[in-house]
Amino acid sequence: MDSGFEDIRETLNSRRSELMSKPNVVATGIGYKVTNGRQTEELSIICSVELKKPKKRLTQKDLIPAAIHGIPTDVLPSGPFVARQDPKGRFRPAPGGVSIGHFDITAGTLGCLVKKDDTIYILSNNHVLANSNEADIGDAILQPGPYDGGQNPQDQIAKLSEFVPISFDGEGENGSSPGCFTSNMIASVLNSIASTIGSSVRMRPYRVQTTENLVDAAIAEPLTPSDLENEILQIGTIAGTREAELGMEIKKSGRTTGFTTGTIQQVDVTARVNYGANKVATFVDQLVAGSMSQGGDSGSAVLDNENNLVGLLFAGSDTSTIINRIDNVFNSLDVTLP
Repeated sequence: MDSGFEDIRETLNSRRSELMSKPNVVATGIGYKVTNGRQTEELSIICSVELKKPKKRLTQKDLIPAAIHGIPTDVLPSGPFVARQDPKGRFRPAPGGVSIGHFDITAGTLGCLVKKDDTIYILSNNHVLANSNEADIGDAILQPGPYDGGQNPQDQIAKLSEFVPISFDGEGENGSSPGCFTSNMIASVLNSIASTIGSSVRMRPYRVQTTENLVDAAIAEPLTPSDLENEILQIGTIAGTREAELGMEIKKSGRTTGFTTGTIQQVDVTARVNYGANKVATFVDQLVAGSMSQGGDSGSAVLDNENNLVGLLFAGSDTSTIINRIDNVFNSLDVTLP
């Protein structure tokens, strides 16, 4: 190697500890500087960062100098480096981002942990944990999901606790489903009995969603809480929640495509989603990002660059990903972050 390269190597070795101590820096090395998206032939000291922040948000001490001893530097947003793990495998404890599913489906993604009435639950989609309304409360939830080798009962990690029913288009007159008709009939009969015996108590049927759905969501209670890990594979710990905005940069970790990033391209979205078997459901107030998921990623928690939870991934196409707003999910299930 020429003397110029050796000079850069010597400089980097002398300043490596200082550069690695700066917030957000995850790696340093020698490479070619990138300018306006193009690689140049100029050798420089490369500092890889989890997230490239605007200079105005950094103190002078935290800034990476433009040059060190006349050698240019370059800042590369690489994201966090993690040891590669197969999200389709069996995890104990299991973090968000790994394979999970009702015993009678293929597989989806464990989103994250939530809390309700001081109990910890797994959050994912209805169609992942509750088999698109077909499951019974208490059914076995496997990790990994059945398609990835999960078997019942040896791989059961949780039991289905609650799900928001999905209203499918054309299920009944005026959008009512057979289940709603049944609940109305049961309530009517029981109210008649109550009236006959003089009771003032009355029952009424309850629908969580109308024919226009807000969320595809469900929760499951772990058999053993210590079998779960309160973080997301390749992402880490959730910092909080935040309302998603147009243009927001987002990320997720899912069973099929692992860690991917994207941008909120549309808000206030109404979309028809095909669940197979001639079942189509209409969803409103959704978020749309670009191509950042594939089948099996359903249930993934979606976060912003500061690890704030903004949504729950549930559907997509070859070019787009559809996400429930996290406020709608939390309100529908009456849950919070742990």
